[in-house]
Amino acid sequence: MSITGLLRILKNVVKLALLALLIISCRESKDTSINSIISSQDQVIKSAHCLSIERKGEYSIVTIKNPWQGAENISMTYYLVKRGNIIPSGVDSSKVIYVPVNSIICMSTTHVGMISAIGEETTIKGLSGTGFIYNPSVKQKIRNGLIHEVGYEASLNQELIISIYPDIVMIYGIGNESAGYVSKIKELGINVIFNADYLETDPLGKAEWIKLFGALYCKENVADSIFESEVKDYNLIRDFVLEHTTDKPAVMLGLPFKDSWFISPGNSFVSKLINDAGGNYLWKNTKSSVSMPYGLENVFITAMDADFWFNIGTVSKFSEISLVDNRLSDLRCFKKKNLYNNNKRITEDGGNDYWESGTLHPHIILKDMASMLHPDLFPGYEPFYYKKLE
Repeated sequence: MSITGLLRILKNVVKLALLALLIISCRESKDTSINSIISSQDQVIKSAHCLSIERKGEYSIVTIKNPWQGAENISMTYYLVKRGNIIPSGVDSSKVIYVPVNSIICMSTTHVGMISAIGEETTIKGLSGTGFIYNPSVKQKIRNGLIHEVGYEASLNQELIISIYPDIVMIYGIGNESAGYVSKIKELGINVIFNADYLETDPLGKAEWIKLFGALYCKENVADSIFESEVKDYNLIRDFVLEHTTDKPAVMLGLPFKDSWFISPGNSFVSKLINDAGGNYLWKNTKSSVSMPYGLENVFITAMDADFWFNIGTVSKFSEISLVDNRLSDLRCFKKKNLYNNNKRITEDGGNDYWESGTLHPHIILKDMASMLHPDLFPGYEPFYYKKLE
């Protein structure tokens, strides 16, 4: 065979080798893409930062991240296994919760609002702070003895909890001190799961915790539908306000307590609500993971130019403001009588629906705020959670 023939054969071999490598490369690229899509589909959380849920067919992996104020690099993982199924290989049985849960004790009224939303009120067997419940049907169950008061952290009624023996106790932690009563519940042989919705800095992030309850009750489709509807409604209102406003009235929040005024930071969920409602939160440039204590003089200086005053503690009448501190009557918003509190839906015992159902429905809070800041945008609208001080 001539040298020319050999060279021709070698060229064909090289071409075939290159073609084979290209095919393999394309296949690997395609497989990687598919795996990426599957992983993305498994992870169902979009807005919440403290919650992760991965759906794996017959079970779900729930991870709660930094579940109390000041927590760093702390993750708590739970495996939600459908009743009747075998625990997946390699899973720590002490972290397994069988679902759907049939009974629950809640340590926050926010939990009640979300459980009610997916139609599982009858599973609530105990509450911490029954006097602060707003939901009428839940209040009736409390009066009928179907839901019991279990006490607070250091004063938990352990005997009662044992007698109820729920599938889970859902708690929220406000610091490392919560570990004490958590261990007490665990010692009783009862599953404990943290809920950190109150730490979310985005209103929709808070609302997305409905998906945790969807996973616990095997009602994922119901929870997903509720959340997607909330996202749609919230974004429609936000975009409408943005499109039809140019001015942004200055807004202040809160009420002094003794010698301090605890200010919500600029990276808080309420700051985002004010911004999305077309307002200018006066402390929007601050950043903190907790409420910030300010001296009264410092707050007065900043608040003198406030156009509106929202979320005014327990105040229900205009005349009560001056009783707190007579200097407050010098504020611009006071003189203009633009004072609105988030206690329109409140019981005689102090149960406030703003903190119960409001967490799940930030679009209503957003519309309330926008209608107060820009009344011309929503003619005839009556705020749902807010009322003007008279």
